[in-house]
Order: sequence, then structure tokens, then C-alpha cells
Amino acid sequence: MPIPATQPTVASPVPGHGGEPRGAAATLIAASIAGFLGSLMGSAVNVALPAVGQSLGADAITLNWVVTAFLLVSASLLLPVGGLADRIGCRRLFSLGLGIFIAAGAASAFAPNPAVLIALRAVQGVGGALQFSTSVALVVTNTPPTRRGAAIGISVASVYVGLAVGPFLGGLLTESLGWPSVFLLTALGALPALVLTLTVVPKDARSAGHRPFDLRGSVVYSLSLATLLYGCTRLTHPEGVGCFVLGALGLVGFVALEQRIPAPLLDLHRLLHNRVFVFSNLAAMIHYAATFAIGFFLSLYLQSVRGLGPRTAGLVLVPQPLCMALLSPLAGRLSDRIEARWLASAGMVLTALGLGILLRLDAETPLEVVIGSLMLLGVGFALFSSPNTNAVVSSVARSELGLANATLATMRNVGMALSMAFALLLISEHVGPVKLGPETAEGLVAALRTAFTAFGLAAVVGALASLARGAPVAPAPAPHTPRIE
Repeated sequence: MPIPATQPTVASPVPGHGGEPRGAAATLIAASIAGFLGSLMGSAVNVALPAVGQSLGADAITLNWVVTAFLLVSASLLLPVGGLADRIGCRRLFSLGLGIFIAAGAASAFAPNPAVLIALRAVQGVGGALQFSTSVALVVTNTPPTRRGAAIGISVASVYVGLAVGPFLGGLLTESLGWPSVFLLTALGALPALVLTLTVVPKDARSAGHRPFDLRGSVVYSLSLATLLYGCTRLTHPEGVGCFVLGALGLVGFVALEQRIPAPLLDLHRLLHNRVFVFSNLAAMIHYAATFAIGFFLSLYLQSVRGLGPRTAGLVLVPQPLCMALLSPLAGRLSDRIEARWLASAGMVLTALGLGILLRLDAETPLEVVIGSLMLLGVGFALFSSPNTNAVVSSVARSELGLANATLATMRNVGMALSMAFALLLISEHVGPVKLGPETAEGLVAALRTAFTAFGLAAVVGALASLARGAPVAPAPAPHTPRIE
């Protein structure tokens, strides 16, 4: 089994009525609320970005960092947090993450300038990492194996419902109450999830043994990945190239370090022998790299090129996440019967087709074409995400769910960060550090077309990686079996 050996501290399901684990419903509700509001804020912020730029005097490059700062920090911390979760408990870290997410999100509403807003988004990324690395593990731990795919489908669907509501709600709030309301209301909306987690979700179980946490490896990994991702955003500058090289060397050093310690954060020897786990995570990274910046580009396109208001632009963007929300539970259930490689690969092919339609986008493209392509992208995303997640968590032992979930979340966020880094490079090249307006329309369309061409090619490569995972195999037991009290 290909992921690090860790002592589990996740709660052992306790049968309740009808054989259901106690707290299963509460866990799923809390995770779904957190997923819904986290994705809602992300998609709503995309629509609010032009208003943020006008209010705080930020150019297109700075606006990109409002999104990228969150992704860079969360991607760098997910794997260490996952390893920590398997030692001190997923519930503890999940609730802490909710608290940080709420506090930093609410504070963002009162940011006086772009620098403070970006810094607060980075802090919110810490809370996001704590949530993302533990939510699926909590759901899986408290859900019977026969219903795992369906539960994951519901959890994933909550994220997509947030994505579906986010563009319209973000536009409505921005037009009616101003962009700060997007941050304030979505952050405060997470309070019920925090209360539910602290009062109803089963407490973390205690393990009989203790494995040391790889603090040194975690620090090297997080700093190296953050440096590399930052370098990706500035590859056209010597500083960026230097950071990229430094980050890459740091990750090489991390790999060497992990092979010399008895309790590594990442057991690469075991990892490389789990084909399903490796290729499922690779497919996830490629898929999110090929899709995440689509909403960013289209939000700027609809408002800066087509002249739509935030609310109308939000409505145009709704079909993609709406299709994702409606179809994800079905895809999750199907993944309990059909191999994930077939469903997920088909989803990535549809993603490539949707991006192909958007390649000819210009100022005269009918909105019906944009909406149709977004619906196709939504179907493709739904077919990919839930089955791929089920494949990852089903390929590992129960005691490694925290780190498995964190690894998948890391690949997802690294893909998102790479997508936004590429978007930043293209915006810098074709638009430059100027405020968006009619005079930047031509450059923005050129950047968008280049991005969608690269994203479409990446989706094809991702489909091949998804197929390469092979048939699922039963997970091997973890080396250390704890006593759950």
C-alpha cells in the first residue's frame, strides 16, 4: 500500500440506529456545510474581483493574487496537516480549520488595501488546508463501506452546489451590498458547521501507540512547495526562475530526507507501489490544473470584455457548477459499481471537448455558446471528481485515510495553484499591470484563448493518466494496527 504508515486517530464508527455509525449524519452535514461555503466563497470572489479592483485600486495581476495566495498556502500545508491528522485526530484539525476560515474570512471584509486582503486570504488558506485534509476522512470514517461512494458523492455535491450558487450570489451581493459582503456573509455562514463539529461529530479516537510527527520533513516540504509554486507565477522574471529552481531542489532534498528517517511524512517506497493511488492523484492534479482558472478568465471576460454586470455574469457562470452539483451524487453511486478509471476518464474527455468549444471565444461569441460549453464542462467534472475521490480513499487502509485525503487535496490545490499561476503569466504577458477596461479587452481574449488551448491539451493527458491507474485492488493493512478506545 502506497502511502505513509501512520497511526490513525480517527474515530471508530459506533453503531447507532439501524446499524448506522453514530454521528454519521452529523459528520456528513458538517463536512457538506464547510465544503459548500468554502466553494461558494471561492466562486463568489471570482465574480467580485473587478469590484475589488475598482474599490481598492488593484490591477489584474494583483487581483489574481487574491485567489492565488489562498491556493499557494493551502497547497503547501495539506500534506503535513494530513500526517498530523492521523496522529492527533481529524475532528480536532477540522474544527480548528473552520475557526480560522471564519475569522480570516470575516476580517477580509474590512481589508483597507490589496496587500492586507491578500495576506488575510493567505491566512484563510491555513484554515482551508485544515479542512480540506480532514473532511473526506471524517465522512469515510463514519460511513459504512457500502454507502461510502454515495456519501462522498453528497459531500462533493455540496461543493458543487456552492460553486453553482456562488457566481450568482457573489454578483448579487457585490451589486447590492458591495464586495466585502461576499467575505463576511460566507464566513459567518460556516458557524453552524463549527458548532455541529464541536457538539455532535464523534470525538477523535485514541490510539495505543505513538509515532513521531515528521516536523523537519514537513517544514522542508511546505517551504519548498510554496517557493516552487511562487516561482511558477513569475517564470518570466529571474526572481521567479530562481524560486522555481530553489523549490525544486528543496523537494528533491525532501525526498532524500524521507528515505532516511524511520517515520517519514511520506513513505515513497510504499507510495510508488500503489498504482491506483498514484495515478488517481496525478489525474486529479492535471484535471484541476486544466479547469480551475476557467472561472477566473470567464468572469473577467464577461465583465470586462462583454460589459455585463456582476449579477448577470454570475448567472452565465451558473450552468457549470449546477451540472456538477446535480450529477455528482449519481457519479458517486456509479463509482460503487463501475471502475473509476472509466467514469473519470470519460469526464476528462468531456472537459477537453468543452474547452475546445471555448477556444474561439471573442467579443461577439453568443452567450448561448458559452453556456453550452460550461454545461459540458460541468458534466465532465461531475463524472471525474466523485469516482476519482472514491478510488483514492478505497485504495488505502483505514488508518491512512487522513494522509490519503490530504494527498488528494494537495494534488487538487497544487493543480489549482498551477492553473492560476499560468493565468497570471498570461495576464502579465497580454494585459500587464493595468486596470481592466475596454482597452484591455483584446489582450484578455488573447490570454484566455492561449490558456484554454493549454488546458484542453492537459485534459487529454489527464484522461490517459486516469486510464493508466488500472483496476482497483484491496488495500493492504497498515503496518501499525492501533487499539481504538
